[in-house]
Amino acid sequence: MPPSPTGNLHIGGARTALFNYIFAKQNGGDFILRIDDTDIERNKKEYEDDIISSLSWLHLIHDEVYKQSERTEIYKEKLQQLVSSGAAYLAEENKDGSGQVVRLKNKSEPITFTDMILGEIKIDTADLGDFIIARDINSPLYHLASVVDDGELDISHVIRGQDHIMNTPRQILILAALGYELPKYAHIPLVLNSLGEKLSKRDLGVKSISEYRAHGILSESLINSLAFLGWNPGTEQEIYHIHELLRDFKIEKVQKKSAVFNLEKLLWFNRAHLDLLSETGYRKYLNDGVVALETKVGVDWNEYVCKRLIPTIREHVRSRAEFQELVAAGEYDYFFIRPAVDVSRLAWRDDTSENAKKHLAEMRSIILSIDEKKLSAEAVRNFIWDYAEKNGRGNVLWPLRYALSGQEKSPDPFTLVYILGKKEAVERISAII
Repeated sequence: MPPSPTGNLHIGGARTALFNYIFAKQNGGDFILRIDDTDIERNKKEYEDDIISSLSWLHLIHDEVYKQSERTEIYKEKLQQLVSSGAAYLAEENKDGSGQVVRLKNKSEPITFTDMILGEIKIDTADLGDFIIARDINSPLYHLASVVDDGELDISHVIRGQDHIMNTPRQILILAALGYELPKYAHIPLVLNSLGEKLSKRDLGVKSISEYRAHGILSESLINSLAFLGWNPGTEQEIYHIHELLRDFKIEKVQKKSAVFNLEKLLWFNRAHLDLLSETGYRKYLNDGVVALETKVGVDWNEYVCKRLIPTIREHVRSRAEFQELVAAGEYDYFFIRPAVDVSRLAWRDDTSENAKKHLAEMRSIILSIDEKKLSAEAVRNFIWDYAEKNGRGNVLWPLRYALSGQEKSPDPFTLVYILGKKEAVERISAII
């Protein structure tokens, strides 16, 4: 896994890391993280830190880590070896002789290799010419550094995106010139955005892994989503944890065609994994949004209400960011502070205010008759339903829901009574009457 620290780790890079990690662990190998930091002008320490912390958060823990900037002496030695053996030579980069580069002698012969995903690939290297492998005898470029690392670190398999296919013939030529054994290649499908374009760390429509983390996407959800970008188990199972991927993933089942990253699908995975959290775990997950709600409405987070509200939140919220947006929009304010209610809107459609008042009075009596210890949304529904059916469900249930929430859209009135509690529900109804 050789990311370059020229940007934060994004979806494509994380997916490549996942496939490498799974394959290495399935075959008793090591997952090696190599920081390709030879691009001095664009490299930043903050990007390197982001790559390492993001992989750690995803639980893709490397067995070894190397930085190319710390291995320059090895590259210089190999460059000298190539030049001394005649496999490479110093050449003028510009016609005016203002700079020298090192070029590899290319025999211009076709190269054939078997890709673990794409099958046999044959490439004519004549068009490559004698390509540059170093800026000068002391400054290796990407292809040489990568090949030397692969050879010196005994890399057995290289799993990377299909956009690197055209790099492979150059690297095979360098491998042969240095006498290294050829690794096995697997070029996985590209990850495209919703516009059908390749995802890029500079793509403004793509969030980095650290941003998804900050928005409340679980690491388990992201791993699950990444696995399905180009791979399918061939079964109905969609919810996977890493230990199940280690069991079922097969590199041979990775598709050849490009995969499309879909934010809605990621949120679907996140919702599914959130459903697996315990109540305590889910409360902890929502904590930042809870603090924001306390500040917004100016009251403490009522534990009685909170405990009963959590299931409703879980039904509709797919990420912590969505919860925070709903909090900011006032979606939950009325559970903690009594809402302003326009009594002129209490009557349902063509019904009268007097009838609405009468129905509310009856609802109050029915709710008062329910045993607090047996209070539930289903119990409230069972007590109210016959009266609502007899007098018109809209005529009865709309005034009750609006009186309790002050909202046109809210959970059903049975759920509202349960969440608010018998005492608060009765007091709100009484105030409206």
